[in-house]
Amino acid sequence: MPVTASGDLSHDAAPITQREVERKVLLPADATLPVLAGVLPGVVGVVERPAVTLVAEYHDTVDLRLARWGVTLRRRAGGADEGWHLKLPVASDVRDELRLPLDAGEVGHVPGPLADTVLALVRGEPIVPVATVTTLRSAQRLVDATGVELAELVDDRVRLVRGGEPVGELREVEVEARDVPERGVPDRGVGSLLDAAVAVLELAGGTPSSTPKAVHALGRLASQPPDVVVPPWPTRDEPAGATLTCVLASGVRTLLLADVGVRRDLPDSVHQMRVAARSLRSALRTFASLVDAPWSSDLRDELRWVADSLATIRDAEVQRARLTSDAGLLGPRDGALAAAAVLRLLDARVEEGRAAAMLALCSERYVQLLDALVDAARDPRLAAASGRPAGRTLKPLVRTAARRLRASVEGLQVDDPPQDWHRVRILAKRARYAAQTTAPVLGERVEHRAGALAQVTDVLGEAHDAATCQVVLRELVTGVDGPTAFALGRLHEVEVEAERRERARFAEIWPDVERALRTRRRH
Repeated sequence: MPVTASGDLSHDAAPITQREVERKVLLPADATLPVLAGVLPGVVGVVERPAVTLVAEYHDTVDLRLARWGVTLRRRAGGADEGWHLKLPVASDVRDELRLPLDAGEVGHVPGPLADTVLALVRGEPIVPVATVTTLRSAQRLVDATGVELAELVDDRVRLVRGGEPVGELREVEVEARDVPERGVPDRGVGSLLDAAVAVLELAGGTPSSTPKAVHALGRLASQPPDVVVPPWPTRDEPAGATLTCVLASGVRTLLLADVGVRRDLPDSVHQMRVAARSLRSALRTFASLVDAPWSSDLRDELRWVADSLATIRDAEVQRARLTSDAGLLGPRDGALAAAAVLRLLDARVEEGRAAAMLALCSERYVQLLDALVDAARDPRLAAASGRPAGRTLKPLVRTAARRLRASVEGLQVDDPPQDWHRVRILAKRARYAAQTTAPVLGERVEHRAGALAQVTDVLGEAHDAATCQVVLRELVTGVDGPTAFALGRLHEVEVEAERRERARFAEIWPDVERALRTRRRH
């Protein structure tokens, strides 16, 4: 059955997303808040807001998995924005806050949409109340000469409670920029304003802080690393297994974070997650001699299942973007007819693919895979060969992947059937992944090979996309009116020509790439 951290996906309301760009400063309790009007760039006035008391019940797993990923989840009563808030890190001082109303769930009952968003980070562990933060908040609107609010400053006097016992008090001042677009980034003016505010508050005795209030309440465990940490890359003289551990940790971390993006329907997130799954599979295949065979085989099978679960939505996204763009080459009339037909089919296919993908990503099978991947990132089941020096052990594995690619290209012709070209593309991706994952250890020459292979996979990917788009167009042309069929036929010719062009481009660049793959370091 589908699972989330709360076991509930029934709440229909979609969270509202608010991008936060802010700076925090811890201020002594007896410090005087400095005057900011006329001091901060662009700020000419301050408008006081009424003081308000906020009571926030923070939720996490018992081992604080969310906090250790830099995520906070709370149910806060009081204030204009009371409700459930899930805060996800985006960049330094930038977070996305997903909001649901207070009645979406009582304390201890996390709303399904929020629990589902972080499923990959908690991996089925119950989310429970872990701390209470009570805040007396005084706020100021920082406005420009026209009265437009540039930022809000809040002066919070905070009481922290954990396990029913008081654990401390603090005073925290936050300065948050206004009118930051969703999924946008702050411009230089916003950054200058916030930096200036921090500087003024430091002069008043403050200390810059990036620690959420909940982490202050939760103690040392909340500041520990997340479940998956990428260790430092080893040298070529260290055991090869250490390199594989880095590769797996990096891939698993990418997959977990991409999962959050997929659930939020963020741009390119499906692609990122699918690439992460495929890269992990490729690493386990490339380094098969270094790991326990049954363990590796099971993981590869499950990673393939995940990648396949995302295939429909990803393919439809790519085809929709490509075909609607290329329809613009047909002129206004035919372009509009072709694009409309494409969107009717592929919009529905994207939604169907997303529904199927989410069923897979909310299943018990998937949660079990996440646990297995986290275990693999921490402590992979290595074989005896993994104890040999990385330099001598990894080079032959990278060369084998490159040799298989070269063999597949021998005799390849521009007009060969799509399955032959698809096989070359698959082997090129495997060779690319092998080079990319070992380059931090094997050095600049392998990094150069990875770059050359990236060029190859990009060209082959374009050819593959053009070929699959032809299949979609042949499917579309049945059952449409004459003018639309004519427009789709013209678009089909565009994709046929694009496929031939990219195949010819591959033939043009391959000799240089092959030389790069054959070159060995001279001693």
